[in-house]
Amino acid sequence: MKLSVGTDIIEIDRIKKLINTRGSEFLNRVYTEKEIEYCEARKEQRYQSYAARFAAKEAIYKALSENINTNYSWKDFEIVNTNNGKPKIYLHLEIKELDSIEISISHCKEYAVAYVTVILNNK
Repeated sequence: MKLSVGTDIIEIDRIKKLINTRGSEFLNRVYTEKEIEYCEARKEQRYQSYAARFAAKEAIYKALSENINTNYSWKDFEIVNTNNGKPKIYLHLEIKELDSIEISISHCKEYAVAYVTVILNNK
């Protein structure tokens, strides 16, 4: 068994600028329909939500990079919220060694951060 972690922090303004300059091209390359729907529903805090999900995708990659081949996309890592608001990761690619994956995300006015822990079964 192996424990792997990944973390990422991003300036919310950086994501806001990308969305405002590249629009749907950027959104559709990085985020799933469910993620876009969730973030857009956040109205005034949508940029914080987009940035938190971007940081989450980076943290997921960092935690799993040794177990992912080069054929993946941003949308292979989907972050949705459970009914009680806890973020949950859906992986749209197979990682045979993966036993569990957990995530914590947070944001404030200027930054979004994500932390991922992974347990891998290396037999």
